Amino acid sequence: MASDSGDGHATLKRCLAVLRDARNDSEQFAALLLVTKAVRAGEVDAKTRRQIFDAIGFTFPTRLLISPQPPAGCPPHTFRALGLTLLACFCTDPQLAAHSQILNKIPTFNDVLLSPCDPDSTSMVDDVYQCLSAVLATARGPRELVTKGTVSALCQAYLNGGHGSERALTLLMGLLAIAEAKCWQRDAPQLLAVLSKLSSDFLKAEDMTKFELCEVLPHFIPLSPPLTENSQGSECLCRLYKGLADVLGSKLSQAQRDPALKLAASLVQACGAEWIPAGSAGSKFLALLVNLACVEVRLTLEEPDPIEGEGKKEVMTACYVLMEMGIQECLREENPLLENVQKMQLMRIMEEAFGAVIFYLGQVKQEELQDPFIFASVRVLGAWMAEETSSLKQEICELLPFLVDYARKLFKEGSPAVSLPQAELVRTEGSALPQDALRFLLPGFCHLTAEDRPRDILIAEGAPALLCEYFLQQWEVLASESTAPAPLTSTEMSLQTMCGVFLNLVVTAPDLVRRDKTFSSLMDVLLKSLPLLVPQKRHLVLAANVATLGLMMARVLAGSAALQGTRSAKEFFGAAIGFLSQAHVAQADPSSDGLAVAVCPTYESAWADMGELWFLGMQALAACVPLFPWLPHAALQARCPQALAQLLSRVSPASVASELVTAFQAVLLELARASGQCRDVILAHHGTEWANLYGMAALEQCLAEQGGASSTLGGE
Repeated sequence: MASDSGDGHATLKRCLAVLRDARNDSEQFAALLLVTKAVRAGEVDAKTRRQIFDAIGFTFPTRLLISPQPPAGCPPHTFRALGLTLLACFCTDPQLAAHSQILNKIPTFNDVLLSPCDPDSTSMVDDVYQCLSAVLATARGPRELVTKGTVSALCQAYLNGGHGSERALTLLMGLLAIAEAKCWQRDAPQLLAVLSKLSSDFLKAEDMTKFELCEVLPHFIPLSPPLTENSQGSECLCRLYKGLADVLGSKLSQAQRDPALKLAASLVQACGAEWIPAGSAGSKFLALLVNLACVEVRLTLEEPDPIEGEGKKEVMTACYVLMEMGIQECLREENPLLENVQKMQLMRIMEEAFGAVIFYLGQVKQEELQDPFIFASVRVLGAWMAEETSSLKQEICELLPFLVDYARKLFKEGSPAVSLPQAELVRTEGSALPQDALRFLLPGFCHLTAEDRPRDILIAEGAPALLCEYFLQQWEVLASESTAPAPLTSTEMSLQTMCGVFLNLVVTAPDLVRRDKTFSSLMDVLLKSLPLLVPQKRHLVLAANVATLGLMMARVLAGSAALQGTRSAKEFFGAAIGFLSQAHVAQADPSSDGLAVAVCPTYESAWADMGELWFLGMQALAACVPLFPWLPHAALQARCPQALAQLLSRVSPASVASELVTAFQAVLLELARASGQCRDVILAHHGTEWANLYGMAALEQCLAEQGGASSTLGGE
């Protein structure tokens, strides 16, 4: 090859001409040797590379890869090395890197990485890494690499520590960034082995390597269970805890502290606080972590200029994750990691940090609303508002217009219902909006609507209309989800919390409910949704919320057309009455020979979350009976008076708590007053006797007054 570049290009052109006109393999091989020499010398531009491909195609490199021994006098890998060099050259063209002829060579690339590497074959390894990097950058590439076993090969190459092993680690990080769940699904043992080596190196390192590893390690910490499921994962966590405790307990520069905080945040996202051991060392470390995060947030967000640069925002977002863990740990009552004194101190420190978050959000300009960091800031503030209702009240009230406006903008911009899982902050920091800000603000809004000033602000800002739209959309998402039993979804949680917000408004602002058309739309949704929810026992708590809210709203909206004996109203009340009246059963009483009242087995596991709603629902049902003339008939059809009368006539009065007696009496009394048929049913089940036994004086009097009259009096 001539050293002069002009001569070089001319020579290359002659070689390509020979390649095109080659009469046999020997001529083609000779020309190829010259071409690959030019390629390795880096003397070809994109256009020339394409010319090489047009002259050679995929067939010849493929033959080279599978050819047996090369001619005598050539090194053993000659053919293979030539083939790989040509493929590496082709892969620099993104179109060719995505070609099926390259993708089907992935197993060959993996084999090269796993083969023993002698000094003669280092160029082959370099070419393979170049091919794999190019494939990773294509749309189909990552999926093909995962399914064809490259994750395992890269893990092995890194662990073997041979030529290019650092490139194996870089490629693994790239693959995990795109397809983390799939990688861990297929190759968890191999990835754990890499994490094991990295965590050992991290614990042992005494120089800057420790901080470089802080940047690498988060890529290898999965959001799935492998870390806490087996001993190897637990050992990794233990080493990472010890390494971080060493780092964060020392005097650090900003450049050293930032990656350490990001590593700690990724561990919190993967395992909560489980990686921090119990005992005084663990509690001190946890308090230090949250403390450092709060200081960092205050120092950064209280500056007059908002933060610039993605790197700083990533650190802030990591600090938010640590603050959220701080909130959870301060609330934890069972086996707490923190002592009460530490909790009090941390709450004070976090209050100052959240003051800084509020200050920062108060400065945000309209054009910045698309920034994912704003979303992260709103989300973490939502976590604080959900739990801490007394502090920063004034500041939060002042920020409410911004929060409602921000949540509305994100909601209107797209369909954020298919939202990200809880542990999403660091890893989705750069993800595309829209995201679901309302989901994180709802618990705080639920507390705030119970208080006059913030409630007035939320109403003035149009929050009820926004929440009604959101309720409708989340209900559609829930209705479209599979019917298989599943853990509580964020959609279901959001719907439950919204029912809490609306209940607060119905109780505290009934005039708003009457005049705002939003609530008529909401009533329509509730009427249609409850009959679908009640048969699905996995949605018990949501059904209790919807039934109670619907009954409470029906009292206020009794005059609306939708409730005048329409089919949807009758179906709703039928479902609500059935749901409430089936909540208690008679069962054998271990302390006596008789029967005692108990929560029915189906409701038992959810009763802690739905008991209060049940009492409120019974109270609302009783209040609805006089308002709707057709309701007693619906109650009879749902077998409500029959079920309650039968239950009370069978169980021992001593087993029925006084608040239960009150709830049962309220409903039975209104039904007896409104309907002769209902009264007859109660009398037929010895109502007068057990009303006396339970001290239900009002019901006893009602039955006595009208018991002798014709059962048609006051009928339907």
